Amino acid sequence: MKIALIAHDGKKAEMVTFMRDHINSFHRDEVELVATGTTGNHVENAGLKVTKMLSGPLGGDAQIAAMVAEKKVNAVFFFRDPLDKHPHEPDILMLMRICDVHNVPLATNPATAKLIFDTMLGGI
Repeated sequence: MKIALIAHDGKKAEMVTFMRDHINSFHRDEVELVATGTTGNHVENAGLKVTKMLSGPLGGDAQIAAMVAEKKVNAVFFFRDPLDKHPHEPDILMLMRICDVHNVPLATNPATAKLIFDTMLGGI
């Protein structure tokens, strides 16, 4: 099971809190994490192993979207900050569209991530 992690700057603390709350499950051998660059650094600092792509604005969102399209990602946890402007908004919308096109679960906040997490990882 591969889960992609992305968080806007204003939501990185929420991502780290979510990861720490579920750290034992994310340490399982069956779970592989991939993240955009800066989010990956934060997740790594929280004590988890993660494969890091480019930073979101530099193409990391597009790299993860490509992995979704290639069926290499089972779920995307993308904690978005709806109250801030993002210069790479087209990449964000493209990633969300690709998740919809390929029927890949996409969580844009901790509540939805928990539902996906409990459903997908509860059976592992």
